[in-house]
Amino acid sequence: MEKREIGKSGIAITPLMLGGNVFGWTADEAASFAVLDAFVDQGGDAIDTADVYSAWAPGHEGGESERVIGKWLKQSGKRNRVVIGTKVGMWPKQLGIKRDNIVAACEGSLQRLGIETIDLYWLHRDDEATHAEEYISALDELVKAGKVRAIGASNFKPDRFSEALAESAKSGKARFDAQQPEYHLLNREIEADLMPLCAKQGVSLLPYYGLASGYLTGKYRSEADKAKSQRGGRMDKYMAGKGPAVLLALDAVAAHRGATPAQIALAWIMSKPAIAAPIASATRVEQLTELMGALRVTLDRDDIGALDAASV
Repeated sequence: MEKREIGKSGIAITPLMLGGNVFGWTADEAASFAVLDAFVDQGGDAIDTADVYSAWAPGHEGGESERVIGKWLKQSGKRNRVVIGTKVGMWPKQLGIKRDNIVAACEGSLQRLGIETIDLYWLHRDDEATHAEEYISALDELVKAGKVRAIGASNFKPDRFSEALAESAKSGKARFDAQQPEYHLLNREIEADLMPLCAKQGVSLLPYYGLASGYLTGKYRSEADKAKSQRGGRMDKYMAGKGPAVLLALDAVAAHRGATPAQIALAWIMSKPAIAAPIASATRVEQLTELMGALRVTLDRDDIGALDAASV
């Protein structure tokens, strides 16, 4: 599949970004290295992480994922083959998107990753208090200093995101090239406002939770299945809603296309407006290989229509 440019940044990636939230957490260093190597070997070239990963885990403080990726970059020599994205704003140690916090957090991420420039630097969450002028100016400083190539915003509401784009237009400073919201067959909220806004403004979407925490892989079809992973407890809301109907639609399209439900779910996202790449994680090479198969799936109008109808 052809690469897609992230906004107007000049950075083009294969349209599946590897989520780094599992590295150093549910995937130890050896497993993480194996997944990262397989990802690049199979044509992947963009990795997403954050300073806060995985501060929520017992005994962890945050920064674990960045350190694992940094060690892999050093040992593998593959820095020039991947786009690295990381985020600031949600780590309790460095919370919020004030100027000083953004600048300090960037330095910490650069050190843990062992790189000179972050390709895509995200504001992880809007604090809904800091004025756009402040955080845009901070990000612009980092871009001008060569520490960041392009910038993105995750979990920003459309009105606040519009304010940021307007501030960049007014000031001539760095502009968001990407948005990272939740988006999948069981959460299509962004289609109302954010997706049209991004399409109009030339901003790329790189959504997370593309597989609805694993539900759309099809492995959680009964109450007993919830014991299969640490994420099992999150499945109730999908099982009680339109989830089963969506799985049936996925099964049908997957059988027709000779693919898996996970591959179809990711290919559906790739078919939507303004999408540069969905983000998906893997703890094993076998999982990673399945995810990469989504890049070889072509959905036609009937396939997309059937999935749309099941998921509204």
